[in-house]
Amino acid sequence: MPTQLVNTTDPTISTLGSAQDSRQLQRKRLPKALLIPRQDQPVPSNINKQAYQSWVLQGYSDPPSLSPSAVARSTTPSLCPDNNGTVFRSSSGITYQTVCGINYADDIHPFLLVGSFEACIQKCDAYNYETHGVSCVAALFIPSRLRSEDDCYLKSSIAHSTGGVEHAVEGAIRYSVAQSAHLPVSRTSTSLLSSLSTASSTGVRSSTSQASTSTQPAVPLVSATVSPPGITYGTGNSVVAPKIGGSKLHGPSANRPTSQYIQYDTAPGIHLAKSLLRVGVNGDLSTGYDVSPQSGVLEVNIYTQNTLAPLKNVPHISRDGGRGGYLNGQHIFMFCDTGSYSGSSPGQNGDFLDFVSSSVAVDVGMNALAGNPIYLQDGIGEWSDNVGRQRGFAPLTQGEQAYNLAMQGQGQRYAVWIESSLIPLDAETGIIFAPIIYDEIDLVTRAAHFTYTGNTLLTITAGGRGGPVAQRPVKKLFDQDEPEWGVAGGLRSWGPSGVGGTDGKVYLFGGVSGGMLMARVTPDAVANRNAYEYWTGSSWGKTMPDASSKAIWIDGPIMDIDVYYSPRHQTFIAVYLTIYADSTFYYRYLKADHAIIPCYAPGGDKTSDFAENLLKYKWSDEQVLYKAKPGLSGAFIYAGGIHTRYFGSDDVVNGGTRLLLSWTAPTGKNPGSADSEYQIVTAEVNIA
Repeated sequence: MPTQLVNTTDPTISTLGSAQDSRQLQRKRLPKALLIPRQDQPVPSNINKQAYQSWVLQGYSDPPSLSPSAVARSTTPSLCPDNNGTVFRSSSGITYQTVCGINYADDIHPFLLVGSFEACIQKCDAYNYETHGVSCVAALFIPSRLRSEDDCYLKSSIAHSTGGVEHAVEGAIRYSVAQSAHLPVSRTSTSLLSSLSTASSTGVRSSTSQASTSTQPAVPLVSATVSPPGITYGTGNSVVAPKIGGSKLHGPSANRPTSQYIQYDTAPGIHLAKSLLRVGVNGDLSTGYDVSPQSGVLEVNIYTQNTLAPLKNVPHISRDGGRGGYLNGQHIFMFCDTGSYSGSSPGQNGDFLDFVSSSVAVDVGMNALAGNPIYLQDGIGEWSDNVGRQRGFAPLTQGEQAYNLAMQGQGQRYAVWIESSLIPLDAETGIIFAPIIYDEIDLVTRAAHFTYTGNTLLTITAGGRGGPVAQRPVKKLFDQDEPEWGVAGGLRSWGPSGVGGTDGKVYLFGGVSGGMLMARVTPDAVANRNAYEYWTGSSWGKTMPDASSKAIWIDGPIMDIDVYYSPRHQTFIAVYLTIYADSTFYYRYLKADHAIIPCYAPGGDKTSDFAENLLKYKWSDEQVLYKAKPGLSGAFIYAGGIHTRYFGSDDVVNGGTRLLLSWTAPTGKNPGSADSEYQIVTAEVNIA
C-alpha cells in the first residue's frame, strides 16, 4: 500500500511581484496582490483516507475487495463471444478491451476466486494500485469454474498467448497494451459492465451471500480514444515545403469551473526544523521528502463519488502560462501560477482566495472548431475546499510544501511549473519534464528572482470526472547544474505498433545558449535517469553533455518550441517563439533529401526510428507562422505552443491543414478582475 499520508495546508505567498526574468523560461507568473493565509473550511470526516492516496490519482484506483468465502456464483450473461473486441472502462476509470477464448502464460500469483467478470477486472486494478504501477495488464475470468475453484487469473504480459485452450475464457486487456498488440476493436461501450450487472440482478445472485461490489457504471468512454481519425499521407518521394494560408484569431478563453468539490479530511502537516527555514535553495526539500498528498488533483472514484458537495463560491481563476496536448479523448491545458478569487463582475474585482504554482483545465465544447474562443473547465478534483481554493496540479513534496507554508509572508517559495507541451507516452498517459523553481521576492521592490533547481517528471492521465491528474514518480530527475532536459519539451517517436503504442522512443530537448541539445530514452524507462542516452553531434552516448556542448540539432534563440511530424509534407515542422519578445510564432521544416515516412505508416521501414532524421538533415530558414497581438497591457506574449489533434482528420498531424495555437497575453489588470491579469488566447493557422 502507499505510505501513510500526512496532509498539509496549501501554502500561500503573502507578497508577490511580476518582475521579468532574464532567463529564456518566462518565470514571472506572480499575482500583483497581497495574499492572505488560507482559512481551512470544516469538512466531514466520512471519507476513506485511500480516496486521496497519490497512487489513486495515477489511475491505479483501489476497488472494493471481495472475500472468496463470501462469493456467490454469478449468473451474469456470457460476455463472449458477442462482446469480443469491445472497448470499455472499468469502475476505476481504466480503459480495457475484451478478448475471448485466449489464455496468456505470464501469470500473477496467487489465482483468485471472485465470482464475476467485473470483479476480476477490479482485482487487476487493485493489484496495480498495490504495486504502484501497471503490473497487471490483463484479467481473465472463467465463468464455468465451480465455487471451490479459482476463476480469476491476472496476467503481467500478453506476449505469450494460447488460443482455444479454454473456450469460456472472458478476458479484459488494458487498452494501450491491446493496441500495441494490434488486437482489433469491434466497438466501444459506455455501459458494458453496468449492463452485465443489471442483467445478472434478475438471476440467483444474493445480495446477502456475496461481498458487495461497486455498482458505479463504467465511466463513459470518449470514442476518439479508440477510433482516431485516419492519417492521410502525401504522395511522392520528396518533402513538400509548407505554405502558410489564412489564420483566424479566436480571442481569449473563458473559464467554466465545475461547481462541485470533493470533501476530505485535513490532517496536520510536517513541520521543518528552524535550520531548514532559511533563504536560499535547499535541494533536500525536493529529494528528501515524500510527495505531499495535500497537493495534486483528486480522482472521483468509488471512495469519493459519495462525498461530492457543491461549492459555495464558484471562483474566478487567473492563471499564467498555458501549454497542453491531447490525451485520452481530452484536450488539456496546463498552467503555471494560478490564483482563485471570489466571483468577479464588470467593474467589481473578486477577493483573493488562494494561490498555487500550477493548475489544469480541459477544453469543453470544442468551440475552436467553429473559430470561437474556447471554454476551459477545472475539474471537480482540483478544489481543496468549498469556496474554490485549489490543490494545485503538479504535486509538491512535503518538504517543499512545508517550507512554503512556513515562509509565507517572507517572499520565498518552491514551485513546480509546466512550461512545455504534453509528450504522449502511450494511449492513456502523457509526461512533462517540469522545472522545480525557487522563487525569492524582494519585499521592498517586489522584484522576483527565480532559480532553476533541477526538474521532475510528471506522468499525466486524463478522462476521469475529477479532471486530468499529474503524478510525480521521481522527486527530481535532472539536476540544477545540468542542461534543462525536457523543460522545453520533447517528441514521441512511435514504434511499429503506431500512435498510442508502447514501443519506440521518447526524445527530449535540452535548451542551451544557441539552440537545443537532444536526449532519448525508451518509454518504459523515462523515470530512470541512468537509462538516457545523449546526442554527441555524431553518435549516441551515455555521457551527458554540459551546457557548453555544440551538439545542437536546431539552432537559434528559441524560447518555447514544439516539433511535430506532418504527413502532408512528409517531414518534421518546428514551431516556436524566440527570446526577442516580438509576439511572433516562427516555423521551420526539416529539409530531408527524401520523404520521411514513419515506421508505422504504409510503406514505412519497420526497423527505423523516423525521429533520427532530425539529426541527419538541416532545417529550412526561419519563417513567420503567425503574428499575435500583444496583450491588453501592450506587453509581449509568451508560453506559446501548438495543440495537435484538435481538428480531427483536418488536423496537421493527421494530414490536414489546420493547427491550433495558444499563448499567454498579459493584461495589466487586477487578477481578480473580469479580464484577469493574464489571458489565454487561441488562434487557428492553415498550413497547406
